[in-house]
Amino acid sequence: MLELTAESVGIGRAPSNALHLDDLHVSAEHARLRAHQDGAELEDLGSTNGTWVVRGDERISLSGERRSLLVAGGDVIELGSMGDEATRVRVVLADDDGEIEVMALRPLGELGLPAAEDAYALLKRLLAAQRAIGTSEDLDQVVTQVADAALELVPKATHATVALREDESPGAEATSTLVAVVTRARGRDGRPTAPAGPVPVTRSVARKVLEQRAAVLAADASGAGLSSESLLGASIRSTIGVPLWKGERILGVLQVDSRGAPALFETSDVDSLGVLAASASLAVANARLIRRLLAAEQQLKKENQFLKGRERARSGEVRLIGDSRAMSDLLFKLDKVVDTRVSVLIEGETGAGKELIASALHYRSKRRDKLFVAQNCAAFPENLLESEPFGHKRGAFTGATEEKKGLFEIADGGTLFLDEIGEMPLPLQAKLLRVLQEGEIRPIGGTQVKTVNVRIVAATNRNLEQEVAAGRFREDLYYRLKVFPIRVPPLRERREDIPLLAQYFLERYTREIGKPIAGISQEALEALASYDWPGNVRELENEVQRLVIQAEPGVIVGVELLSPELRKVEGVISEAGAAKGSLKDRVEQVEKFILLEVLREHGNNKTSAAKALGITREGLHKKLKQLGIG
Repeated sequence: MLELTAESVGIGRAPSNALHLDDLHVSAEHARLRAHQDGAELEDLGSTNGTWVVRGDERISLSGERRSLLVAGGDVIELGSMGDEATRVRVVLADDDGEIEVMALRPLGELGLPAAEDAYALLKRLLAAQRAIGTSEDLDQVVTQVADAALELVPKATHATVALREDESPGAEATSTLVAVVTRARGRDGRPTAPAGPVPVTRSVARKVLEQRAAVLAADASGAGLSSESLLGASIRSTIGVPLWKGERILGVLQVDSRGAPALFETSDVDSLGVLAASASLAVANARLIRRLLAAEQQLKKENQFLKGRERARSGEVRLIGDSRAMSDLLFKLDKVVDTRVSVLIEGETGAGKELIASALHYRSKRRDKLFVAQNCAAFPENLLESEPFGHKRGAFTGATEEKKGLFEIADGGTLFLDEIGEMPLPLQAKLLRVLQEGEIRPIGGTQVKTVNVRIVAATNRNLEQEVAAGRFREDLYYRLKVFPIRVPPLRERREDIPLLAQYFLERYTREIGKPIAGISQEALEALASYDWPGNVRELENEVQRLVIQAEPGVIVGVELLSPELRKVEGVISEAGAAKGSLKDRVEQVEKFILLEVLREHGNNKTSAAKALGITREGLHKKLKQLGIG
């Protein structure tokens, strides 16, 4: 038999548990017993082999939705049940049926200033106590000051304990466990100090305080009228329990005892503690609120630091790289719009780097200290189309168990990047238009609108004008988004940037993979620059990553490691007989060879040749003019 006096008792195979069990079918942290005003509460801690409570002929499992249960005297706890190998623990509650003899009771509404001959001295002590409590903000400091003040106000007391409800949320009083937060004892010098060992709460008194919502005085525990074993076992001659409250909610109990020394408290002591409890209750409620606010603030700071750090890391490791005329024009446009509030529509092929441009737009702007939130519109869940961007209130629909912030609220003050805007469903397009016009959102289930300051950057690889004509995209939203369009050029239109990008990706992946590569050969660079890259920068990045994985450490990557599609280009280079010279000159010579070959194959029909090359007839004319082909 093991007597457990702590408020919370761990049960399991780990040596740190108060109830240490060596059985292999018992988990390291199997279950926990917690003190409860109605007895004890058993909670399964996610054990491997389960926990059961046997009550007469009933066997109750603590699994699934039910993880805890109030246990009574005579119940048997089964741990890690595996047939006959279950470990069984019988529960015996010492004060299960005990009743106390109440000598005085003061309901909350009747607690007032005591009538005392030395009222001035009492008021002086009360004022000093309230000042000490009022200067403390931390919850541990507040409850310690409350316990010390109780000992000062009741000279006959030897111990003072503050016990608080574990769950302080409204409506949780019926199930919340009362836990002793601090106990203070009177030292030999008469001053409050920490007790030598654990001091259990007198549950029979605390239970009466909670049931009656009143201050309770229980007299000499050894008298014939008092049968509560918790009182007798603690050698308490007299005890007072006073509720701590806020409005209609009981926050906890202040309990003052006289242990091991005959002392009978008086009703004036109850009144004195009642006055103390009035200010102590407010201090405890405020300290708990401050603790919750600080915890929430710390959590928000951590989340913001993580999100900002991740986005800054992403924006830092994928820089805008390129010296081509096309990239220079793009950056010029970017600088023009960076610190305006207008919506930006980024157009470009898949893999061209639209999100990178949106990220650069954010981190070059004055909004850089706020969040950059990216969302692919094609990934909106069908059943949460409105919830994702606008958020929802608790209970707004089936499954809405918690309040959720939407993307607009998360990105407030920053930038919201809506990728693949052409995939957004029409009903959601109408709501997005309203946000752009009014700057207001309303969460699902909410009754009030919220004003948000969000910079909208959208991107698409579709032709939105064609989508508007086909009725798949709202015309008013299209013109609202296309205030300042930016076109990201495909990689084939800025071939001179390919060596720079390849070198950047090479350095990045040699660092990530931890494999030093000497570089990329000139022939391989020419093949990379001559390829059309239908997957754009993303395809080039994948190619370089694959090269790093395949190459031996310390070598120069040659054409033999390139993908089959790029080795075809190598053959064209050889066939073109590109002369020695700069990379630009050699690439132009290969392009000239390809264009002449295709024109020859199509009988100099430029329309047919352009179609075969995958470009427009105007694009072909432009390229022929650049290369000096008549």
